[in-house]
Amino acid sequence: MARKATAKPDLSNFPELTEDQELSAYHDMLLIRRFEEKAGQMYGMGLIGGFCHLYIGQEAVVTGVTMASRKGEDAQITGYRDHGHMLAMGLDPKAVMAELTGREGGLSKGKGGSMHMFSNEHRFYGGNGIVGAQASLGTGLAFAAKYRGEDTVSLTYFGDGAANQGQVYESFNMAKLWNLPVVYIIENNRYGMGTSIERHASQPNLARRGEGFDIPGEQVDGMDVRMTFDAARRAIDHARSGKGPYILEMLTYRYRGHSMSDPAKYRSKDEVATMRAEHDPIEQVKARILEKHYGTEESLKVIETEVRAVVTEAADFATNDAEPDASELWTDVYADA
Repeated sequence: MARKATAKPDLSNFPELTEDQELSAYHDMLLIRRFEEKAGQMYGMGLIGGFCHLYIGQEAVVTGVTMASRKGEDAQITGYRDHGHMLAMGLDPKAVMAELTGREGGLSKGKGGSMHMFSNEHRFYGGNGIVGAQASLGTGLAFAAKYRGEDTVSLTYFGDGAANQGQVYESFNMAKLWNLPVVYIIENNRYGMGTSIERHASQPNLARRGEGFDIPGEQVDGMDVRMTFDAARRAIDHARSGKGPYILEMLTYRYRGHSMSDPAKYRSKDEVATMRAEHDPIEQVKARILEKHYGTEESLKVIETEVRAVVTEAADFATNDAEPDASELWTDVYADA
């Protein structure tokens, strides 16, 4: 049975975003949307090989969480639907796109592709292709932070499908046992590949998955950047203050298939159309900006033009940049000791 559309939350006591925050969220989510649309086009043209998982529809999750974090300090790690996370963290769109096309200017020198890129400089640790593996790695990042006495938090993303993996619960146990500074962000886009959460999870409320380990959790409207920002801010403060891990289940939705090879026949066109019409994260922000006179149709068109220029530049760079030399096959295989 298909899940009903996410109910609108009660915002009567919810702190609204400031003008700067609304405009920043709009820009960042629009950049992710247009970048992913271009990536989809380039994949169709044969310029991107291998797997490619787009983030279209889920932009409010990583945007709100990143707004609540300390950029450049708090670590982030996710699975293979990772382009949006890198853009939200401020990584160069040219380097992200070049990695997708396998060029030497890519974040992993063209060797990682869509599923395996990272930036130690920005504290982004992937881009991981093994389902659920990032839960253990993100817990390790939190352990390292506590061991070193750093005042940082590990923001560890995984999906509803990965939530059923065994290593996730081993990680939960260790994280609470040692009160590690980690926030587990479950991006519940309703379908584990093509299987609805009602069919693959005996307990579909994933925010409760940490109860057996005494880890608090909550469900969040992941289509509203105000809600993701507010929940992330509280969860991050909880983890940073030494109280241990926290779980945020972001109720979100992807408009495209699981990957570029997925025709998404397991859901109706009406379901997707309804989510776009009633819950689109970018349109929600746009409506508030206009309603509160933070901007006009003309000023928002300027942002759109600027974003499209950035994406076009990234695509041109990724198309014309040189391919990595064959000698790169032997670099970054082992750590220097």
